[in-house]
Amino acid sequence: MANTFKKEIRLYDAVMLVAGTMIGSGIYLVTADIARNVQSAGYILLVWVISGVITLFGALSYGELTSMMPKAGGQYVFLQRSYNNMVAFLYGWTLFMVIQTGTIAAVGIGFAKFTGVFIPALSEAFLVLGNFKLTYQQLLGVISILLLTYTNTRGVKYGKYIQNLFGSTKIIALIVLVLAGFFIADSEVFQQNFKQAWQFNPNPQNNSLLIAIGIGLVGALFSSDAWNNISFAGDEVVNPQKTIRLSLFIGVLLVVVLYVLVNVVYLSILPIDSIQHAPEDRVAIAVASKAGGAWLIYLLTVLIMISTFSCLNGCILSGARVYYQMAKDGLFFKQTGELNTQGVPAKSLWYQGIWASVLCFSGTYSNLLNYVMFAVIVFYILTIAGLFILRRKEPNTERPYKAPGYPFIPALYIILTTIFIVLLLLSNSEYAAGSLVIVCLGIPVFYAFKTLSKKEL
Repeated sequence: MANTFKKEIRLYDAVMLVAGTMIGSGIYLVTADIARNVQSAGYILLVWVISGVITLFGALSYGELTSMMPKAGGQYVFLQRSYNNMVAFLYGWTLFMVIQTGTIAAVGIGFAKFTGVFIPALSEAFLVLGNFKLTYQQLLGVISILLLTYTNTRGVKYGKYIQNLFGSTKIIALIVLVLAGFFIADSEVFQQNFKQAWQFNPNPQNNSLLIAIGIGLVGALFSSDAWNNISFAGDEVVNPQKTIRLSLFIGVLLVVVLYVLVNVVYLSILPIDSIQHAPEDRVAIAVASKAGGAWLIYLLTVLIMISTFSCLNGCILSGARVYYQMAKDGLFFKQTGELNTQGVPAKSLWYQGIWASVLCFSGTYSNLLNYVMFAVIVFYILTIAGLFILRRKEPNTERPYKAPGYPFIPALYIILTTIFIVLLLLSNSEYAAGSLVIVCLGIPVFYAFKTLSKKEL
């Protein structure tokens, strides 16, 4: 008998997968870069609020698609149905080349970066070839990726257990951070930060507030991304039509609220200058250092390491299901379309894990973010636009859930993300162009897979 997916993911598991993959290392790191760009407290919070609104609008709209097509592959399947095989393949190709694997690599490096609090020598290089160097930090990122890849090949229940344990722990940790932060808040710092909450000083490197906000959104949106990963595992979710959409709403809303509150805590304890110049951008550690000294630094570091480990696990678990579905359509390596005896696409997991490991050595954390976010948002725009297309093409298809506020909320999502894309093109054209090149390289690869698929038939 052929191996099949096992329905192991229930509502709590799904919420932990949504929130757990969203909360990684970003919330503890990217506020430093946001502060350097927008320069004041009001704009820092505005960036996080805009990011939260965009993410929530996307999740609310996305829910309709998941209720229509609760299958393994998620966004790949939605694009295939809304457009055609090529558009779907280009998404899957980009997901494999940079979106999912780049996210996995960035989070793996984030995990190693915080491990460096305990082992400072991790930041040292063990191989230097001209301008290229490999650090122990990158090596630890690779080891963590491969370890979790192996664990997930043992069955979805193992990945689920890791997600539930570490996901719930890190949500509790964020709540504790927020509550503790309000108790140890420094009123003088808070007043100083918000005295000129909307001040922005143009400079030659950053002469436009709008572009500064756009650049700031790269990190904030990255920290809020991966909310859609639960849809990749649609065939493994119990009652997917209801469970996926509920988990999207609950998980995203929870994380968005926590993110804004955490940044209020940062601004209540650290002056803007200290946030901008936090060592290695570890803002949360700078907060702990000021508030409680060494013991609090180590406690918070452990909690952040748990957070990044959980995020890493969630991204690894879900992403491989897309390549599995592509292979079933004859649009990816045949081996990735096979399930092992535990009912998981083990070879797809290993392909993903190996390529993500390669990306760990390809650049810095911020470079990976820039490459990932442009491609991510382009395909989110196409996916939410597909909602309008399917309403017209398939008016009679059963929709157990319809996007609230249609057509306004989906349209607002498309408008806001399009503005972000334009700002990214103006400010980080090199990375945007790099993302577009990767997408376009998928066109000849698509035809190559089609040709191979026909020959096999």
